[in-house]
Amino acid sequence: MADEPVFTYKQCLVIRTDIAMSCGKRCAQAAHASIGAYEHADKTLKKAWYAEGQKKVVLKASDERTLHELKVFAERAGIASSLITDAGMTEIPPGTITALGLGPAKSTDLDRITGNLPLL
Repeated sequence: MADEPVFTYKQCLVIRTDIAMSCGKRCAQAAHASIGAYEHADKTLKKAWYAEGQKKVVLKASDERTLHELKVFAERAGIASSLITDAGMTEIPPGTITALGLGPAKSTDLDRITGNLPLL
């Protein structure tokens, strides 16, 4: 049997579960969060994460406040972040905060911030 791959880097995409969004809408918000955080990340981290396979983990947040708190913790740790505000063109009102992207960053650093959140 082959050994499990070891990922030193990852992205965490955190989606609110207290607002009604279809599966497709949640996927789109996660994609926005991924790209947004990636654009703010350090060039060296981006290259290392990309070379390793671009691991992403999608997590649940119970409310908007949780997203804001996670963003503050990430910023204090020097981790790139992107808070997603929906334009309101489809399912939810404009201005609704739906998701947060974190990283790419070292997995251990992200685990300290998001390790208590359940998988989506």
